[in-house]
Amino acid sequence: MPNTTKITRRTFAAFAMATTALLGSTAASVHAAESINMIAIDGYPDRSMWVKEFSAMFIPRVNELLAENGNYEISWQESYGGSIVKPRGVLEGIKLGLGDIGIVTTIFHNSALPTQGISAVTPFIAADARAVAKAVDEIAKEFPSINAEFDAENQVYLATGVVLDSYQVFCTEPVAGVSDLEGKKVAGAGYNLRYLEGISGAAGVRGGLPNFYNMVQTGVVDCAMLWPEAAKTFKIAEVAPHMLKADLGAVNSKTVTVNKDVWAKLPDEVKEVLQQVAVEYRDHVAGVAMDRAGESLDAYKSGGGTVVEMSAEARKAWADSMPNIAADWADGLNKKGAKGSEMLAAYIGKLKAAGFEPVRDWSADSM
Repeated sequence: MPNTTKITRRTFAAFAMATTALLGSTAASVHAAESINMIAIDGYPDRSMWVKEFSAMFIPRVNELLAENGNYEISWQESYGGSIVKPRGVLEGIKLGLGDIGIVTTIFHNSALPTQGISAVTPFIAADARAVAKAVDEIAKEFPSINAEFDAENQVYLATGVVLDSYQVFCTEPVAGVSDLEGKKVAGAGYNLRYLEGISGAAGVRGGLPNFYNMVQTGVVDCAMLWPEAAKTFKIAEVAPHMLKADLGAVNSKTVTVNKDVWAKLPDEVKEVLQQVAVEYRDHVAGVAMDRAGESLDAYKSGGGTVVEMSAEARKAWADSMPNIAADWADGLNKKGAKGSEMLAAYIGKLKAAGFEPVRDWSADSM
């Protein structure tokens, strides 16, 4: 009998240890985070500010928030700089599922995403990335046609992105006003090419930011419209050392989107985190753009660039010389039933409420 008791105790001890191990293993498996694979794409190189911040801010912030509950984690594959798509190819790439999430450069897609031109067709209002980003996102919530455009491209709109404080003009020769742009070839993208239509002999040449340096260097164009932070990043002072500070305005040129099929499969918790962080990213990159504006302008000057600031009268004269591209834009949307005139008035109203007074009332001819 003593031997039996001894064996029983040993057996019980072994059983208890095995049970504890099993329960521990089961608990661990229950609480293990479900891993979700996501491919993030942009055709621009990772030195581009918004791409750099997507990698350094957006992704870590998503990971941080998901880790709080521990239910899900995302395994990221970051593919930038043409590894999957070129700069103009992000919209199509996400539509086809080549990427799950990405940063669409909307100015390349005026036909598919006409509503995204709202800030580009209203120059000379706000040289403030933060104000424009907030106004555009508010408009997106108020006018369903904006989200409908992305839905037609098989993707879900998360938030806009304004990565520039204001478009300026960079030239190979000294430029002090609009008259110096007469007869010049000027590189631009999307709607900003129409800013030149009131300038005698000026011709807009479509291009992309990574190509502007070579376009100017090889004489394809005499000038380029971009912003100081981009001029610093892409060393524009080396080929276009003369800047006309026209303060044409900040423009929403980026939108964070997710492939619609991917979105449909995501847990609600992950969707909520992505939506929250997209807005945080929007405000973050707008803040970075404004914080770096002055520093980038100083760097441009240090790199050999000179800056001439346009007077208020000269800016008004340029604005008045343009066709009313905002009214044209709104009329085009009106014909599609998209309430373009209402959208335009609401957007300008938001900027006015934020303290920005338009040099020209672009909504006057669109009602």
